[in-house]
Amino acid sequence: MKQGTLSPKAILERARGAPAGKVKVAITDIDGVLRGKYLHLDKFESAAENGFGFCNVVFGWDAADLCYDNVQYTGWHTGYPDALVRLDPSTYREVPWDGGVPFLLGEFVDEEDQPLAVCPRQVLKRVVARLAERGFSAVASFEYEFFHFRESPRSLAEKKHHGPEPLTPGMFGYSLLRLSQNREYVNALFDDLGKFGVPLEGLHTETGPGVLEAAIRYADALEAADRAVLFKAATKEIAHRFGIVPSFMAKWNAELPGCSGHIHQSLWDAAGAQNLFYDPRAPNAPSALFESYVAGQLHCLPDLLPLYAPTVNSYKRLVEGAWAPTRANWGFDNRTTALRAIPGGAKGSRLETRVNGSDSNPYLALAAALASGLYGIEKALVPPAAIAGSGYADESAVTLPRTLEEATERFEKSPIARELFGDAFVEHFAATRHWEWRRFARAVTDWELERYFEII
Repeated sequence: MKQGTLSPKAILERARGAPAGKVKVAITDIDGVLRGKYLHLDKFESAAENGFGFCNVVFGWDAADLCYDNVQYTGWHTGYPDALVRLDPSTYREVPWDGGVPFLLGEFVDEEDQPLAVCPRQVLKRVVARLAERGFSAVASFEYEFFHFRESPRSLAEKKHHGPEPLTPGMFGYSLLRLSQNREYVNALFDDLGKFGVPLEGLHTETGPGVLEAAIRYADALEAADRAVLFKAATKEIAHRFGIVPSFMAKWNAELPGCSGHIHQSLWDAAGAQNLFYDPRAPNAPSALFESYVAGQLHCLPDLLPLYAPTVNSYKRLVEGAWAPTRANWGFDNRTTALRAIPGGAKGSRLETRVNGSDSNPYLALAAALASGLYGIEKALVPPAAIAGSGYADESAVTLPRTLEEATERFEKSPIARELFGDAFVEHFAATRHWEWRRFARAVTDWELERYFEII
């Protein structure tokens, strides 16, 4: 259950009355991985009012808990001190599969109680604030494709993640049969997420063994990103009860489609009453503001790509003919372009940013989409012509960076990235991506062993 309208006092009273006797709190690290802890009610009472300390190593290590050696924010040179986390009362939920334990998300602040520059949720909040200054509010939602395996964390570790057993065989998109064959898990996913305040609009099989696509219900921008973060974490917890491991890896198998994290978004007036992407004077055409928003995303996309595609593996998904874009272009209801314009009338007109992968940090990906769209509006940019056919054949459009190394170098040097997100964040995030590439560069892969071990 989510109760976003509860006051801090009401939250304390509800937490005290919850049967769990404790509270679960969490933040996300730079990769979007949920990190958290249980707090005793007495500790939570203090934390709810004053915040609580959380080791800042969560911004000093990677997804595998290996400490970076190239970031300034924290490290051995700082001693990895605690940083202050402030809980957001609007994120209050109760976890239905964990005895109704109360749950809240938090965000980091610095020594002066100001938003911490490297905290992903704070990055998005700064973008939302800039939109508000211009009289805009944003509505967004995420769609995720993700594979399922009849495995456990232990069985995967024992086989070194090689040859996992898919939940279902073969390619069977939009299959009611496959859903019914796993109805207990599917129903638990749909129902428990709804009770957890992460409502789904739809859930169906995609083409591929054991793959589902989930459309999370739209909300204001910050809530939409919260839901996306919680969806990924909650899905893994729910699936575990059924002996299933979901994977949000962008491309786990070279022969199968990748996993996207498409972002739907629209700008509204400050009151949230008028969709500014829709022009009632020309109902069959996008508004001028929408076109500038599209132009901004296209202009900024090559510079901001690591925020949508943050891992080495991300770029295995962004290849031609794999339902993922390779060029910075757009079209109306076109699934081969980076941006898909969806005319949906006064309520549903929106933009789908298709470049985003399921492996991205939702806060950072949505921040990139909104900030670059606003950039286009402020600069009164005009987009190129919409693509009517294959976006892959659009030689007039800029080709996106093809590796994490290439994308990170462009991001780090980009005046646009620094204008939109500030030097402190850009330098920290770029350093973490350089680290990721270095870890990959030193790895000896199965492909290398098979290709070179005996023959060379």
